[in-house]
Amino acid sequence: MNVRTTIGLGVVAVATLGAVGYGAWTAGMRSGMEMGSSQPAPRAASAPQDPDAWSVVQGGEATARHLRDGLKAGDVDPVTGRVILSYHDPMVPGKNFEAPGKSPFMDMMLVPRYAGGANASADTGAVAVSPRIQQSLGLRTGEVVQGTLAGGFSVAGNVAWNERNQVVVSARSMGFVEKLHVRAALDRVAAGAPLAEIYVPDWVAAQEEYLAITRMPGADLGPLRDAATQRLRQAGMDAAQIQHVVRTGTVQPRFTLRAPISGTLTELMVREGATVMPGMPLMRLQGTATVWAEGQVPEGQVAQLQPGAKVSATSPAAPGQTFEGRVQAILPEVDPATRTLKARLELNNPGGRLVPGMFVQMRFAEPVRQPALLVPSDAVIHTGRRSVVMLAEDGGHFRPVEVRAGREAGGQTQIVQGLQAGQRVVLSGQFLIDSEASLRGLEARLNQAPAAAAPAAAADLHRTDAVIDAVDGDSVTLTHPAIPALKWPGMTMAFRLPPPEQRPSGLSRGDPVRIEFHTQDGAEPQITRIERVAPPAQGAKP
Repeated sequence: MNVRTTIGLGVVAVATLGAVGYGAWTAGMRSGMEMGSSQPAPRAASAPQDPDAWSVVQGGEATARHLRDGLKAGDVDPVTGRVILSYHDPMVPGKNFEAPGKSPFMDMMLVPRYAGGANASADTGAVAVSPRIQQSLGLRTGEVVQGTLAGGFSVAGNVAWNERNQVVVSARSMGFVEKLHVRAALDRVAAGAPLAEIYVPDWVAAQEEYLAITRMPGADLGPLRDAATQRLRQAGMDAAQIQHVVRTGTVQPRFTLRAPISGTLTELMVREGATVMPGMPLMRLQGTATVWAEGQVPEGQVAQLQPGAKVSATSPAAPGQTFEGRVQAILPEVDPATRTLKARLELNNPGGRLVPGMFVQMRFAEPVRQPALLVPSDAVIHTGRRSVVMLAEDGGHFRPVEVRAGREAGGQTQIVQGLQAGQRVVLSGQFLIDSEASLRGLEARLNQAPAAAAPAAAADLHRTDAVIDAVDGDSVTLTHPAIPALKWPGMTMAFRLPPPEQRPSGLSRGDPVRIEFHTQDGAEPQITRIERVAPPAQGAKP
């Protein structure tokens, strides 16, 4: 091989290597560019989510994410930017947990509770309500003030006879009614007016004996005269009648029965010609100088009344006239329907204008005013076991506070204990706030008493169809559909059964049932009624 051929082969080899290297470099650059262009662009940071707007299902999804990412109470959730306070089961709001996981009560995930939101005050029993919800609920608030209650109070009542002014006119001797000067009940009579003429035969002999002794001569007739006078008294004659016989010197077999008081004849028990016996009641007279007025006084105002306290009354039957009187007695009996006591008042009745059955409005005298802590009466809720007000705090938070209420007057209630001047209380919508707290799993319960909770009211009962998964003593596991009233999704969960005598016998797995139940803080829902139903149609959901 000559030199020229060798040089030519070298040039060709160099050119080939250069072409291959350039191609490889070009391909590598293109591949690198494609790989660079195929990588996803960095995501823009998303805005934090508001957990207060989550449903129960979304809350359960958040708990599952916490479980996957290793988050727990005290950590910051990167999705919401808030500190996780605890985890809870919305169906059992009284229980809190430090770690995420499934509910030990229901077949569902726990729901996280965050700081700085509507649930931030759960541990203090408060609930935060946004201004928008406050407006939709129509919340009104009022201030706790230091002041004095409006003096006195009024109650309505009815007039009745004053039974202490009643007189029964009776016969003192056996005789006959010859004439009546009064003819009918409710006739008005004046004191001393004649009522009846009565003939008494037994008086004749006694009066003749007395007159005969007075006509006898002698100085030692005193004992005889005294004995004759005593027999006149025993016959039924009073001192005035005896003096009349002595003065006239004649026998008086008849006498006129006169009215001992002014008033009204309320009962006439004899007629002309009737025979009367000693002690027999003839008629009944009722004095009208004073009358009774009986009014129903609320329990909370009885403490302001004392026997002898002044009172004034007005009646539509006597416009412009005021009748003065005093409290005679507070009768020891409470009306269980109205929770009132009956106050008996004695009113002056000039001219007899007040008669039984008339309506009167009674105004009790103003007691001594003393400074007190006052709230509008609409703010106080009486649950039967205690008195509660809903306290409005800063930041739209509301918290129920137990108070000791005192007197009530003029739309204001005295607060003896539980509040301070300057605080604000809710005047309307308290139970709507309580319902909001219940939906969020808070423990702010207006009707929650220190003792065991009372049975649920009819308004708190819920109904649903379900299928039995298992029965274990007094507990049953049911699969039920969604319950919108409680914002519950369809799930499998445990319920407490009613007593054996109040439930069907032989309940077993697969039985379709219809239940009526109420929720309980810190416990399984309590079934109050359970009954079997026909199996659902083929393909229908339980």
